[in-house]
Amino acid sequence: MPPRNRCSAIKSLLLAVLLGSAAWVQAAPGNSAGTIAHLSGPLLVKKQDGSVRILGEQSKVEVGDTVSTQAKGYAQIRFSDDSLLTLQPDTVMTVDKYAYDAAAPGGDEVVMTLRQGGLRAQPGKLAQRSKERVTLLTPLASIGLQAGGAVVQYQPEQASAAITAPRVAYRLAVLASGLEASAMANDSPVAAFMQVIAARYAYRLAHVAAWLESWVTGGGTTVAVTTPSGLTAPALPPGLYVAVTDGQITLANKGGTTSFTAGQFGFTPAVTQPPVLVPTNPGMQFSPPPVFNASTSASSAASTAPKGGAVDCIVR
Repeated sequence: MPPRNRCSAIKSLLLAVLLGSAAWVQAAPGNSAGTIAHLSGPLLVKKQDGSVRILGEQSKVEVGDTVSTQAKGYAQIRFSDDSLLTLQPDTVMTVDKYAYDAAAPGGDEVVMTLRQGGLRAQPGKLAQRSKERVTLLTPLASIGLQAGGAVVQYQPEQASAAITAPRVAYRLAVLASGLEASAMANDSPVAAFMQVIAARYAYRLAHVAAWLESWVTGGGTTVAVTTPSGLTAPALPPGLYVAVTDGQITLANKGGTTSFTAGQFGFTPAVTQPPVLVPTNPGMQFSPPPVFNASTSASSAASTAPKGGAVDCIVR
């Protein structure tokens, strides 16, 4: 075989290996729920098959995905019904169920789980017509978001003792991505082959780092753990906090059920203690970049506009 043809054959083989390793990392397509509308900082996703990926703006978020922001990073997800979820730094959230068809309201259902951190929920078309089918689960209470807008923050007991694995997992994933890109551009078949192998194992190590955090914190499917900012004393005592920006929401746990309306703050420190009304902001802070607060459609602007007496969308 002539040297040039032999080189081309080797490169083709390397490309096949590379695509195979990429397939190991990416899960098979699932049911799309929404897309990343805005992003500030790195965002990881753990797929249902256990693989870990890095998401960018316009990336798809699917049912079963567990997304994780890192230190100082915010992410906003726009769902197919135009509802919005904005995640604050060091937040882990799973899309458990999402079903929306404009022509079939009987099948409406949204169930998500906030495992750590905080988020801002802004209702869309589904919540407006099926108020009782929008649920946000947390370790301390189930939140019926109904058609209300709210900021929710969960401060777990273990936050101050968490390790810094997410930075390790993220850096390994970035390294693997860079190795893949370098392999595709490398003219040396041997060097390209080595980079492909290194990328594959870097992805595997990233997955192991994410699993380690899950085991340490007992979070089950958690993607990331608290970054160095979480090693300092938390700004809020452990517990679940809510601030209603619009409409009404309901918190329910083993201690009881309490409803909160626009402008009110709620808190529960344990799953066995009923949620209570807090007269003033207990110290919640939620300040995403300005672009995250801009309405991107007339429908979302109408559904999320604060009513009289409501707190602003930014909780400080």
